[in-house]
Amino acid sequence: MPELEHLLEELLREEQEIQLSDFSNTTAIAVGRRILELATKEKLPITIDVCRNGQQLFHAALPGTSRDNDKWIKRKNRVVNHFGHSSYYMGTRYKSQGSTIEVKSLLPEAEYAPHGGAFPVIIRNVGVVGTVTVSGLAQEEDHGLVVRVLREFVAGG
Repeated sequence: MPELEHLLEELLREEQEIQLSDFSNTTAIAVGRRILELATKEKLPITIDVCRNGQQLFHAALPGTSRDNDKWIKRKNRVVNHFGHSSYYMGTRYKSQGSTIEVKSLLPEAEYAPHGGAFPVIIRNVGVVGTVTVSGLAQEEDHGLVVRVLREFVAGG
């Protein structure tokens, strides 16, 4: 499983690199709008969610999505809020251990989804203060879209 170990290292590196100096309501809305802009342009059937300290600051559902996407977002967000890591990282970690969230952490999969798409909003020298989440694509693509946009904000874009 060297490929999983390499992926885990890459996912941890993303969390170390993608840290903001602050995360205001305005920033949260801007992040959500940027994901919405890209998704609209690329005609992606996704739901977007941005939260800070449990407060939903942005939410949008594009054509092709359903209530199921909202449920996936809640389940993915619970993973990030519980562990402080991206939902993709946690799912990959369980897979690399040949286990599941239910077996390893005693958390029900009906409530916790360790699948790509939820990324922690990390404030430098503070820690995790929220989540940016996408649901609707393959887990790697959900994760990749969130990371792509958060990298823009870290770079000042």
